Amino acid sequence: MWTFVAGAVLAAAATGAAASNAGDALRARHAALSATLANSPFQRPIHIESTESAAQLTGEVYAVVDHSFQKVQAALQGARQWCEILILPFNVKQCRAEEAPAAKALALHIGRKHDQPLENAHRVDFAYRLAARSADYLDVRLSADAGPLGTKDYRIVVEATPLDAKRSFLRMSYTYGYGFMARMAMLGYLSTAGRDKIGFSVVGRRPDGTPVHVDHMRGVVERNAMRYYLAIDAYLDSLSAAPHERTERRLRGWFAATERYPRQLHEIEQDEYLTMKRREIRRQRSDTQTAAAG
Repeated sequence: MWTFVAGAVLAAAATGAAASNAGDALRARHAALSATLANSPFQRPIHIESTESAAQLTGEVYAVVDHSFQKVQAALQGARQWCEILILPFNVKQCRAEEAPAAKALALHIGRKHDQPLENAHRVDFAYRLAARSADYLDVRLSADAGPLGTKDYRIVVEATPLDAKRSFLRMSYTYGYGFMARMAMLGYLSTAGRDKIGFSVVGRRPDGTPVHVDHMRGVVERNAMRYYLAIDAYLDSLSAAPHERTERRLRGWFAATERYPRQLHEIEQDEYLTMKRREIRRQRSDTQTAAAG
């Protein structure tokens, strides 16, 4: 018995030490980005980065949010809360968490930017994991082995740490892998409907001084990462409203936030988005209630 207790104590200490080290690393990252965040072209303290390898894309968003760490930590724990976040982007048609009280999985249906029957969307099964939690650090992870059109190894990681009593620093990383067929599908999109799309990172300057933004595959992952980050931000903002007002507030908040960056993120008009999302959320809640009753 004492061996078991000692082992448990050592494991807890190791976990606590790992969280402390990760929190220190996140705070060091904030310090390194302090000037960049203070002079962000987003008119708010946000910084975005992206990387592309032969078979993987990653987009990272770093941001200071005007919410206490306690609020952020409570809001971002739980698969059900994540479904309230992930339903906001226009191409997510439904998100359902498993019915267990401590749900650790959620199913996303991803489709087009316009209204679409659920059966025509692609289902992606995510595992939810609370990787670390302490008084000054949070690490939440969502992962899926397979996605639509041959994409794979989806990873959404959100880390947070307090800056002061009212502000927190967040890092959100969005990664996925792809094989030959998925790459060909993406290149086909980028040569047609997506040929004029750009990302956020500035990779050069034109002779007149105007910025040249990243495009192509890195542009895709930066746009997606920003959409997911803005969904987190809209969800956090909505929690100050009365419960019956929160859904509408986060829908309008997410859309308004994306419209600040129309060259990258504008896809549909507000009325179409709101009508579509209200319908999808009603369907999502109805299906969840039916499953619970069954």
